[in-house]
Amino acid sequence: MGKINLAITGCMGRMGQQLIKSANKDKSINLVTLTENRAINKKINGIKPELNSEKSLNRANVIIDFTIPKCTFEILKIAAKLKKKVVIGTTGFTKKEENLIKKFSKKIPILKAGNMSLGINLLMYLTEITSASLGSNYLSKVFEIHHKHKKDHPSGTALMLGKGIAVGKNKNFDTLIGKKYLNKKNFPYGKKINFNSIRKGEIIGEHEVTFSSGKEIITLNHEAFDRALYSEGAITAAKWLINKKPGLYSMRNLLNFR
Repeated sequence: MGKINLAITGCMGRMGQQLIKSANKDKSINLVTLTENRAINKKINGIKPELNSEKSLNRANVIIDFTIPKCTFEILKIAAKLKKKVVIGTTGFTKKEENLIKKFSKKIPILKAGNMSLGINLLMYLTEITSASLGSNYLSKVFEIHHKHKKDHPSGTALMLGKGIAVGKNKNFDTLIGKKYLNKKNFPYGKKINFNSIRKGEIIGEHEVTFSSGKEIITLNHEAFDRALYSEGAITAAKWLINKKPGLYSMRNLLNFR
C-alpha cells in the first residue's frame, strides 16, 4: 500500500495540532490538506490552512475530523460527494445527528469514536463484561475529568462507558441515562446511570466507572497522560479505514473486540 493522503480539519485546535505531529512521524502518511473555519495567514509544516471545500478536501484519501458537530456535517457533505473516507473524533452529537451520521455511512466509510485510545476502548469492553456479570443489586455511575477548555459534558467517552453499562445489562442506554452533574465533589448512585464531569486545569482525561452493591465497590478507570494517545489512535484508524467499504465503524471493529 502506498502513502495515504491525509486531510486534517480543525488544524489549529488542540487535537488538530497533535494530529499534525503524529502524521508527520508516520512514514505511511502524506499530509496534504489542513483546514480551519477561518482564514489563517501562515503555513503549518509547509501547508497553508484552507476552508473546508471540495477543492481542499479532494486531495485527500482520508479526512480526520476533531472539530464540532456543525463543522463535522459540513465535512461529511463534501466527503460524501467526493467519496472520501472520514475518521470522526468529534463529540457532542445529538441523537438526531448520530442518526444522520449513519445515513452518511451508507455512502462512504466512516470510523467514529468518542475516544481513539486503545486503553479507553478496552475499558469500555471491560465495562460491558462487568455490567453483564453483576446482578441488578449493583448500581453504577460514571465520573470524568477534562481540561477547562472542553465544552461538552458528559464527555463522549463518558457516554460511551455509560452505553457499555447498558449493553452489559441488555438495556436501551437512552432509558438508563440519569442525572448529569458538572463540577460536583460527590455525586450519588441511582437506579439510572448518573454522570459527573469536572472541568479544570489542563487535564488530558480521566474516566472512571464504579459499580456498588452497598457492600462493595468495583472500580474501572483510565487516565491519559499524553494527548498523542488520541492522535496516534486516529492515524491508526485512518490507515485501517482506507480499505473499507461504506459503513459505520468504531475502534472496536479496528481492535477486533467481540
